[in-house]
Amino acid sequence: MLSLQVLQPIWLEKNYKIMSIHIQAKKGQIAATVLLPGDPMRAKWIADTFLEDAFQYNDVRGMLGFTGAYKGKKVSVQGTGMGIPSTLIYCHELITEYDVKNLIRVGSAGSYQNEINLRDIVIAMAASTNSGLNTIRFNGADFAPTASFMLFQKAIEIAKQKNIPVKAGGILSSDEFYADDFNSYKKWADYGVLCVEMETSGLYTIAAKHQVNALSILTISDNLVTKERTTAEEREQTFKEMIEIALELAL
Repeated sequence: MLSLQVLQPIWLEKNYKIMSIHIQAKKGQIAATVLLPGDPMRAKWIADTFLEDAFQYNDVRGMLGFTGAYKGKKVSVQGTGMGIPSTLIYCHELITEYDVKNLIRVGSAGSYQNEINLRDIVIAMAASTNSGLNTIRFNGADFAPTASFMLFQKAIEIAKQKNIPVKAGGILSSDEFYADDFNSYKKWADYGVLCVEMETSGLYTIAAKHQVNALSILTISDNLVTKERTTAEEREQTFKEMIEIALELAL
């Protein structure tokens, strides 16, 4: 693919006003579909590897954002950082200031099940959480954040067409990366939770609030049962099948 370019491609209009606090893009520079890796360097890798005529529209706080073309379709990719609070900042601004309609998380996750192995792809149907955010939002009641059915169904179809094996089900979005009790994951595993990450529950909640589409596609980077794990470089640059599914959703 073409390397990143400083100059904007000709299909972008110029001289638009910068819209938000944490994203310095001008109006019109961000596509309706945005891929959301937590790692900003994965955002750069995606733009470098998969997008044509890609340019960088954001580097505020190191959260890199890029827009380019995939098979002729305008697509953006925006790093979000780790955790629900950081992710919600970028999702809120993308939705309310840049009219983004499809938010697709492409991230890593830790497997809770012995049969879900390194580099397996998990598509999150729903996201449980130990975060208190929705407890506050719904005055102590439970809210069940779920994927957008349209994106979920289409992702399954794309995976089948590409002969990419995927697993789908419930996941956990945790506020803790290093838990005091390592074995606490077993309770979630006993209830069929497939894996853990740190963002999806917040993503699905804000998408529901604003009536836009959201989906999390995850690649297993480590397994809490077998103790296997990938390297940082592998997590940044080798999860190609997940990205291929996500980009096809933009078409």
